[in-house]
Amino acid sequence: MPAILVIEDDAALRSQLEQMLDQPDWHVATAESGEAALALLRQRRFDLVLTDLRLGAEVDGLELLEHVKLHAPETEVIIMTAYGSVETGVFAIQHGAYDYVIKPFREFELLAVMRRALERGRVVGDASGEHTLRTAGDGTATPRRGTGVEIVGQSAPMIEVMKVVAQVAPTDSTILVTGESGTGKELIARAIHRLSHRRDRPFVAVNCAAIPESLQESEFFGHVKGAFTGAIQTKEGLFAEANRGTLFLDEIGETTLSTQVKLLRFLQSGEARKVGDSRNATLDVRLVAATNRDLRQAIASRGFREDLYYRLNIISIELPPLRQRTGDLPLLAEFFRARYARKLGVDVRGFSPEAMARLAAHSWPGNVRELENAIERAVALARGPVVTSADLPRWREVVRAGFTEPDAEVGEFPTLADVERRHIQRAMDRFDGNRSRASAALGISKTTLWRKLKELNLGD
Repeated sequence: MPAILVIEDDAALRSQLEQMLDQPDWHVATAESGEAALALLRQRRFDLVLTDLRLGAEVDGLELLEHVKLHAPETEVIIMTAYGSVETGVFAIQHGAYDYVIKPFREFELLAVMRRALERGRVVGDASGEHTLRTAGDGTATPRRGTGVEIVGQSAPMIEVMKVVAQVAPTDSTILVTGESGTGKELIARAIHRLSHRRDRPFVAVNCAAIPESLQESEFFGHVKGAFTGAIQTKEGLFAEANRGTLFLDEIGETTLSTQVKLLRFLQSGEARKVGDSRNATLDVRLVAATNRDLRQAIASRGFREDLYYRLNIISIELPPLRQRTGDLPLLAEFFRARYARKLGVDVRGFSPEAMARLAAHSWPGNVRELENAIERAVALARGPVVTSADLPRWREVVRAGFTEPDAEVGEFPTLADVERRHIQRAMDRFDGNRSRASAALGISKTTLWRKLKELNLGD
């Protein structure tokens, strides 16, 4: 049962709110001042805090918001104010509030906002796994344990993402998740599944780029014995495996046009046919697709079907890169520090100011995945109880237009061939030699990448 704390210094309005919030599935506590609220917050955990902005005492609503987000970031906060303005709302949300309401408000409007906040809390709380930090009074933080889904963030862009996730998860709508590599697209897909009515059914994740083009149809839809050379027995496909559950197709832009035709047919009819079979099978699969490519450009170059794009893009969730949610960086860094300190069995309790400054200054082209790798390395190498600047990787930043800083190895002004060679090599290293993903990241075709690798002696 959700626990809700209401802070209002006006006795009559506080009593009115108690009656208004007397819901059978809620437990509501009240406080008449900011000081009394702080005492309750130190004693127990609340799922939602509803507080007046002006409390007429030493601790106001914004100070309570700051306290909650510092010590219990998984708790949602809604600000009530009679002095409502766009500036007040933006300021509160920027500092971690879920939303704000202007007094006087109508009962159904307040209840709707509160229910949405509690639903969002389920996404960033126990329902979707180990993904938020509970920060103790000494500043240490430990992850909440659950199903392994890890979504950390309280910045305005991530709040908007989580609002959409909470709203669409209970539906069966097809969803397209977009964003740069390393932003956490699969985590969003898992959160959607965990909050849906399919949560007790299979969640099947597949990286389309990892499946050879000649085998995509067989992997997705299965095949019958003898359908092609090497088909020595009948095989069920990934769609059948995900029946009544959720199928997550990562790197959907790497599918072949023939596979896209069958994907479109399934989305239109709910039917799939094994390779070599003459019969269709009706399947109940919720599809979540993801890509780091601009599919509209792929459509223009005839590499992706426009009709499939519109079928997939019924609901779109765009994940911001880490450089656009820098407010989440300290929380993410602390989350990964706690995880790897525990996993590696080392006593590393935090970051030096210089280390945190270096983390904040880096552009994070690899996004959250790069940050996680950097923190794991730093925790493993730390020689004391805190991560220092020396424990962090020595990054070579990529500056605008993809050029690197001057390098002593090639002189003060590197040639274009040198810049191109290092840029392509960086992409190949980042994607572990996967040419499809590297070409997508570089914005060139796989054929062009193959030719460049030959010209620059980077591959065979």
